[in-house]
Amino acid sequence: MKIAFVYDVIYPYVKGGVEKRIHELALRLSARGHDVHIIGMKYWEGPDLIRKDGVTLHGICPAQPLYADGRRTIGEAINFSAHIIPFLRREEFDIIDCQQFPYFPCFPVKFSSVMKKKPFVITWHEVWGDYWYEYLGWKGVFGKITERMVAGFTQNRVSVSGTTAKKLHCLGVRDEVHIIPNGIDPGHIRSIPTGTKSSDLIFVGRLIKEKHVDVLVRAFLLLLKESPDRTLLILGDGPERKAITSLVKDLALEERVLLQPFLDSHDEVIGTMKASHVCVIPSTREGFGIAALEALACGLPVITVDHPDNAIRELITEETGFLASLSADDLADKIRVALCRYPEMVPACKASTETYDWDRIVDRAETYYQVLTAR
Repeated sequence: MKIAFVYDVIYPYVKGGVEKRIHELALRLSARGHDVHIIGMKYWEGPDLIRKDGVTLHGICPAQPLYADGRRTIGEAINFSAHIIPFLRREEFDIIDCQQFPYFPCFPVKFSSVMKKKPFVITWHEVWGDYWYEYLGWKGVFGKITERMVAGFTQNRVSVSGTTAKKLHCLGVRDEVHIIPNGIDPGHIRSIPTGTKSSDLIFVGRLIKEKHVDVLVRAFLLLLKESPDRTLLILGDGPERKAITSLVKDLALEERVLLQPFLDSHDEVIGTMKASHVCVIPSTREGFGIAALEALACGLPVITVDHPDNAIRELITEETGFLASLSADDLADKIRVALCRYPEMVPACKASTETYDWDRIVDRAETYYQVLTAR
């Protein structure tokens, strides 16, 4: 099959869960003999089309900033979508897997599918629903309408989690939603040596409001009153970085809290996780939570927020982590328990991730694409 993934940003030039998913699926599908293409913005020097690890990357327009004032820019999404139209007019694919966000690219992909009578899939990583109003105020009504429109573009819907699938049904989707989760490479993770810098707690992810890293910092302050030698590593970057840096300084936590941007090597991230004891991701909005899955594979219990929009909850059991409310006090209580219990939780944490092996997941994706193209 000639398979195309459409998403505006491309791994490893931009690091995130969606980009990593596409990267991992593309590598494995290519290794199985498929002709795999990733269509996004151009992040590299030289020709617009390059081959990397057996996968063809298409930079169909110059890379643009993704965020302005802490929000995804509409202009970037529209510009990328406009460049998809002439690209798909020239190119032929057996199937296109278009990521639902940032919505606008789904329009030209839908149009191309109708004109060329080729199947396409929309992979859903999140469903925002009423969160649009929190994100954009009254203008959120337009985002909500767009999201509902895109949900009706095709019956070929993939969701990365049960939480997102349920929210799709809340949008009015009556057809089956195929759940093909994100994954990890357990064997590779086991082979990565433990990092040299240890920390008691680690957060890994983009620094955005919905991750509530500020609540984690305040919870950590409560822990320090009892155990002043504890350490917290915040690994990531994003629009909230400046605010988090200021909070750490205001609370005089510079010696105990280390803020570090995303590492160049993903193996370094895994090694850093292995050198930690507990992973805390107090997010209230997660379509899946691949950082949490990787932490579990490293043997770290995971603490997250018990919120209906947080799909990380699907990964957590009594043996693998803890669910907290979004308060510094409750988060601190759960962290205390986790720091006491984490040595005995390591085997269960690692075992819980075996079903998320990318090799198993690509089996499901490949079979699904083959069924659609056969029709």
